[in-house]
Amino acid sequence: MQQVLVTGATGFIGIEVAEQLCRKGFKPRLLVRRPHRANFLHGLLPDAELMQGDLEGPLGLARAVEGVDTVIHLGARAVFEEYKRLRSSIVDGSTFLMRAAVAAGVKTFVYASSMLVYGANSGVIDPGTPVAPMTGYGRAKVETEAALRTLAEASGMNLAIVRLPHVYGARDFIFGQVHRGRVILPGSGRNLFSHLHVQDAARLLIAAAENGRHGSSPVADDLAVSWNDFFDEIRNYYPHFRRIRMPRWMALAGTCMLTPFHRLSRQPSMSTPQAVRAWNMTLTVKKGVFWDELGLKPDYPTIHEGIPAVMDACLQFRWIHSIDDHIA
Repeated sequence: MQQVLVTGATGFIGIEVAEQLCRKGFKPRLLVRRPHRANFLHGLLPDAELMQGDLEGPLGLARAVEGVDTVIHLGARAVFEEYKRLRSSIVDGSTFLMRAAVAAGVKTFVYASSMLVYGANSGVIDPGTPVAPMTGYGRAKVETEAALRTLAEASGMNLAIVRLPHVYGARDFIFGQVHRGRVILPGSGRNLFSHLHVQDAARLLIAAAENGRHGSSPVADDLAVSWNDFFDEIRNYYPHFRRIRMPRWMALAGTCMLTPFHRLSRQPSMSTPQAVRAWNMTLTVKKGVFWDELGLKPDYPTIHEGIPAVMDACLQFRWIHSIDDHIA
């Protein structure tokens, strides 16, 4: 891996990937869609290269991949909305990027997908678990995976599809809510879900790129926990925030009422019926999957190590999550 392009570089996971690449001695090219968010990356200069670009602008993507041998693709509309609202960003944008990468001779393409491609699953997920999305976001990710796989196979490119669980960290949308004083939990919170600290997520994406990994796999830390356990752990360190439980039926009814208003706005939202369904899925990943293949172990094997580290990191900077960023 000599020259790497990171899309979604001003997002929650993307900025962590960019920072780790710089610490490893790379000079990554960072694709920025909204110019004002480039401020979050200025601390990486001159060890990184910033470039204006949009996944829905194919001509700009050709410029972005010029001279690049590796792409780590995180950019897209990362909210749980209706499929038709997500398709242009997730499916079409990713396909435009892959076509540009193929034309430029890119050797390795790492795609950050989602565990929501599996839908609700009562068993333990491993690489052989069939996809069965139950949300528009999951459906868009499955479609994108298939489109990228077809293009990669035709060109001989290495394609690593990393299906991420709930990734948490100081720049996470959830922790933004925690510091505002409350989190609304739409459901009982008893369903098990797999999690992963953002630093470990970035390590895996970079390792997949460095190793020329090919194929698809889910990944998570070593211990799936319920949402109740997740928020209880946060309260151990920050007891002043409130977790407000809302019955699932009430959350679905309320978000359905808001849907017509969301359709009139371009602003992304997590207050959707799709988000409520995602909160209430049971999704757990087999311990060690993908980690063992790369010969790595998580730095934060469970939320019990990860959450206190996040709470400390929250004190270091002011951050605006892209969902809360209302500047076009």
